Amino acid sequence: MFKRLLVANRGEIALRIIRACREIGIESVAVYSEADVDSMHVQLADEAVCIGPGPSKESYLKPDRIIAAAEITGAEAIHPGYGFLSENARFAEICKTSGITFIGPSPEVISMMGDKATARATALENGVPVTPGSGIMIDAAAALAEAREIGFPVMIKATAGGGGRGMRPCSDEADFTDLFRAASNEALAAFGNGECYLEKLVLNPHHIEFQVFGDAHDHFIHLGERDCSMQRRNQKVVEECPSALLTPEMRERMGEASVNLIRAIGYRNAGTIEYLVDEACENFYFMEMNTRIQVEHPVTEEVMGCELIKEQIRVAAGQPLSGHVLDARPRGHSIECRINAEDPFNNFCPSPGTIDLWYAPGGKGVRVDTHVYSGYTVPPYYDSMIAKLIVTGATRDIAIRRMRRALGEFMIRGIKTTIPFQQEIISHPDFLAGTYDIGWVGRYLSERKVD
Repeated sequence: MFKRLLVANRGEIALRIIRACREIGIESVAVYSEADVDSMHVQLADEAVCIGPGPSKESYLKPDRIIAAAEITGAEAIHPGYGFLSENARFAEICKTSGITFIGPSPEVISMMGDKATARATALENGVPVTPGSGIMIDAAAALAEAREIGFPVMIKATAGGGGRGMRPCSDEADFTDLFRAASNEALAAFGNGECYLEKLVLNPHHIEFQVFGDAHDHFIHLGERDCSMQRRNQKVVEECPSALLTPEMRERMGEASVNLIRAIGYRNAGTIEYLVDEACENFYFMEMNTRIQVEHPVTEEVMGCELIKEQIRVAAGQPLSGHVLDARPRGHSIECRINAEDPFNNFCPSPGTIDLWYAPGGKGVRVDTHVYSGYTVPPYYDSMIAKLIVTGATRDIAIRRMRRALGEFMIRGIKTTIPFQQEIISHPDFLAGTYDIGWVGRYLSERKVD
């Protein structure tokens, strides 16, 4: 096992990894920007190294500074968390050539599954259903011709995209060229790659993802699914495990397809395979694979009784998956709300600033993952998520009631948060029935504005 591990991230996921290290008996090294000097992950790590100014492109996205921090502190491994460099094959390769273990899959697999067009082709080769689509497209005119062949509506997607960036739905050819260029330009600015591809747009779909894990001892498993359909502009708002919609037969089919895929590519470590499920919940289509830990991994941990960060570290160290993980069975229901520093009643405008009062809920089945506290100043440079509220109950109904109670107890003063909006969602009849799809939030907000 490693003696010292560097966490190449910030915020709640950095703190989550540091805590896992401490329980395993590994020393942790935090890296931080000047804007994060007061973040909890910096305070609780065994050692901390400043890697630059506040903007992420000058700090957390600088591979050379992170590698240098690992070398001067004697870190044997780097955990990238999610976002930033977590799916950067070049960074994984640099770690490898520097003699530092990258906690994640190999650079080759990251490249294969990180390029969405290649990932679709790989899924198709291994019998996983995909929606009709195109190869990589650069020219808008050629892409329009391809879109006509596929048939409208289509989804324009950046091959290097993520987090909803570089995605545009298009219902007819009149708007196609403008939307294609907008998606390409957004992806170029965010990821340095403006290449796009097209997919047939599945109307009113559900977003279901499967947590997968592989190790070097020929273990390839899935740990159930998460329903991530409650999203705004392709950003997840509420997630739950398991899905209220999947039948046992559909769950088995999707799980088997997921395991077959990671076995075929020799996948090592944690990953997530994301699917679109049609309105009738009869067909599923591969969307993409995230070769990292997900923001919403805690709901899987709570339902399956395991700790995914610890398993990531174990597998990266060459150990097999723990027996209790290999034999994990679902128990109960878990829901996560992403608490963002945004004003939900002002077009979700970011709300950085100082938190005057922070009181987190507690009690049975309530978990809060966060790096903030009373007096902490939320910087303006990063994603607006400041906490994850996770509740678990024996049934979905109990979990919903518990989430409603926990959201009501949460007290945050000094900044605006998404809690009032999530309180509305949790109490809505469509959520209670579990019948929402990925367009639900958009429709709800449109109707709400009219009211």
